[in-house]
Amino acid sequence: MCAGTVSDDHLSILHFLFGKNFERATRIVDQGGVRKLCGTPSGRSLFLVIGESRRKEEYICVPENCCTCYSFFYDIVSRGEELCCKHQLAARLAEAAGAHSEVTVSDERLALLLSSI
Repeated sequence: MCAGTVSDDHLSILHFLFGKNFERATRIVDQGGVRKLCGTPSGRSLFLVIGESRRKEEYICVPENCCTCYSFFYDIVSRGEELCCKHQLAARLAEAAGAHSEVTVSDERLALLLSSI
């Protein structure tokens, strides 16, 4: 499998593991709702992921660790019912498929965003 491609088998496995969150995450990716912010000069990064509600709220997402959405804190942290939220999954899918926009920002800007979590 080449970088940026996903096989049907992989999609089936992801759907089995994540169910509705996978469907929602793929919609977010398909709609161009994932931006990767890369800090300079450190190279550290995080994602801004658009929600699906009418408000189109943007969530700060570090895919391996956290998301600022309500679902992350309720379903994952408090109840332990999900592996990750749809925004974390969307960020991971977009990164794997190369389907996100990338914006370079200063490390100071990245730090300000992280301090708002």
